[in-house]
Amino acid sequence: MNPNDIPEIDVQTVAQKLKAGEKFTIVDVRETWEVETVGIKDERVVVVPLSRISAEGENAFPEATRDRQAQFVVMCHRGVRSAKATAWMKQQGWQNVVSLRGGIAAYAEEIDPSIGTY
Repeated sequence: MNPNDIPEIDVQTVAQKLKAGEKFTIVDVRETWEVETVGIKDERVVVVPLSRISAEGENAFPEATRDRQAQFVVMCHRGVRSAKATAWMKQQGWQNVVSLRGGIAAYAEEIDPSIGTY
């Protein structure tokens, strides 16, 4: 846990969950251009930019991501926006939501350098 008590998960654990085929959703809160530049290619990734969450609240989320009991990993570039989004989601009643520590940058560095960086 970080100093703000935002629950986090490390990139190794997320990589293991992806490889094992576990049922969870990665909510990528980066802007569309960022996702198009570097991203995890998996059907469990849903893009919901933080700017849309700020403007639309829960309405920014696709219906499939509104289950308050489902498991969510929130991801951004380095972990700052995902921590904000995770805190907001928890305040709105999502139970099983964690922020990806280090974001896609850490994932690229430690797990899959082939996805690139920016």
